[in-house]
Amino acid sequence: MLTRKQQELLIFIHDRLAKDGISPSFDEMKDALRLKSKSGIHRLISGLEERGFIRRLPHRARALEVTRLPDSLNLKVSEAVQKTAAGVKNASQKIGQAVGRAAQAVANAVMPLPMLGRIAAGTAIEALRDHSRTVDVPAGLLGRGDHYVLEVAGDSMVEAGIFDGDNVIIQQCDAVENGAVAVALIDQQEVTLKSFYRKGSMIDLVPANHNYQTMSYPADRVQVQGKLVGLMRRY
Repeated sequence: MLTRKQQELLIFIHDRLAKDGISPSFDEMKDALRLKSKSGIHRLISGLEERGFIRRLPHRARALEVTRLPDSLNLKVSEAVQKTAAGVKNASQKIGQAVGRAAQAVANAVMPLPMLGRIAAGTAIEALRDHSRTVDVPAGLLGRGDHYVLEVAGDSMVEAGIFDGDNVIIQQCDAVENGAVAVALIDQQEVTLKSFYRKGSMIDLVPANHNYQTMSYPADRVQVQGKLVGLMRRY
């Protein structure tokens, strides 16, 4: 069993090795333990070495190695580690819960978007001009940029899961990748919702209904007005 001073010195040496990688000097040990002379440190080190708690490394100055800690100290360290781990786990759970609440709040939030009118998912209809109505849309369906809502008229996109009466959420843009479902303005007069494909100087507007034919136009006659990013349906 170690005396109080032996245990203090052992802990001091252990902590200094863990922090700096080098054992403290005798003067530092003397000051840390508030002893008047270094001879007391020599006696404490000899006692720790005899009991197998430290060993001196040969041919190296200030070279001490802690070989073990008292069982009571190991138990305290273990308990401290367990408490720290429990604290970290508890903090992580609280952070996770806070993030979950924030995500839920975002998911529950709504944004009022302009409802511009009805868009043909069939034969193209005249360009939309109604800006007087708005529709509340879940914020989680929206990405970056401006968005608006259109009501689908017709059945040319039913095989893509877009039905007559659905409200489609459109991200405003002037270009889309091939295969995207886009709002296309034709000849500055008619607008339709179709899958968009650019083939050289031609634009194909492709329906998702085998009863309808692909609409093909020179690229200068077609203007992209937006891209489908979401859909809302009433049952």
